[in-house]
Amino acid sequence: MSQTAESVFQPQAEPTHCFSVHAAAEPGVMPRVLELFAKRGLMPSSWTSRVGAEQDLTIDIQMVGMSAEIADYITRCLRQIVGVQVVLASRKRLALASA
Repeated sequence: MSQTAESVFQPQAEPTHCFSVHAAAEPGVMPRVLELFAKRGLMPSSWTSRVGAEQDLTIDIQMVGMSAEIADYITRCLRQIVGVQVVLASRKRLALASA
C-alpha cells in the first residue's frame, strides 16, 4: 500500500510518558526508581541508565499507555527519592499515517 502526501495523520491512541532522572550515583537509587513502577504492576517500555564522569547517575525511562494522573504522581514521587537531584517529565504522541 503506497502513501501519498495527502495521507491523514491520527494521534497515537496511547501516549508515551518520558522521565529523565538525574541523581547521585548510589546503588540504592535505581531500585527505588524501579519500585515506583513495579508496585503498580507497570513495566517501563524503555529503561536506560548511565553513570557520568562526575559520578552522577542519569536514568531515562519511557512508559507507553500510562495515564496522565499516574505519570504526574510518579513524577512527584521520583522527586522525593533520596539522592535524586532533578526529574524531567514529558509526554509524546506519535502521529500514525493512515491510508
